Amino acid sequence: MPALRNAAHAPLRPDQENRHDALRLLLRRLNLGYMSRNFADVALHAAKEGVSHETFLYELVRLECEQRDHRRIERRRRLSGLPPEKTFRTLQLGRFSPALRLQIERLRAGAFVHDAVNVIALGRPGAGKSHIAAALGEELLLQGHAVLWSTTATLVQRLLAAKRDLRLPQELARLERFACVILDDIGYVQQDRDEMEVLFTFLADRYEHQSVIITTNLVFSEWNRIFKDPMTTMAAIDRVVHHSVILDLMALDSYRVEEAQQRRPPSSPPPASSTTEA
Repeated sequence: MPALRNAAHAPLRPDQENRHDALRLLLRRLNLGYMSRNFADVALHAAKEGVSHETFLYELVRLECEQRDHRRIERRRRLSGLPPEKTFRTLQLGRFSPALRLQIERLRAGAFVHDAVNVIALGRPGAGKSHIAAALGEELLLQGHAVLWSTTATLVQRLLAAKRDLRLPQELARLERFACVILDDIGYVQQDRDEMEVLFTFLADRYEHQSVIITTNLVFSEWNRIFKDPMTTMAAIDRVVHHSVILDLMALDSYRVEEAQQRRPPSSPPPASSTTEA
């Protein structure tokens, strides 16, 4: 390493300059972009620290892998459609019961995706179910999984258009690239028969194969408002609930209402009436 240290501090000779340029080109040919741009700086740091050649190479490769992981996550985040503001950093976990917090923390580890387990968040508007779903999706991204966030209405229209163009199997195959699909607000969808059928086909296609996270303001006894036909409703619930984790937020009030009440200035007590003695 002394020789490397001396070489790092000495001005580059023409043959060294040529070697650096040649090494940079070789690294680019190998698609090692970060290494091609930064190997000289890493080498200089290694020389100053007096580390071994093996340690220098390890650090250079580690940084290349780190940059690739970062770019992959950012690319998947752009494709996911996840709302960037809904993460665990902004989720107020203190609003939830200890049992619910424990469920969320277990899901955060991401093991449910490996087991093709579904997650259903039931709650009234403003309970935080969409925030939980999006935060779980962000964690899955950071763990290296491909995730898709979509309102149920948007996904249904996407599937319906594919069915009309006779390419529904191809569209379902494209959705299989996502380890987890998050369907937001399934309870707000009022489908006709064709829309109901493509939604059921999607859920059946992922059954015991890949995970779905669903948010809804409807308890299961009200899902006939989504699927209309009683038999289809029962079959859909059976596929979704089997191998699932259910997050029950029905007892929670809207966080929007709570925040509005906190911002409201306290009302002043009425002034005391004065009496004049005769």
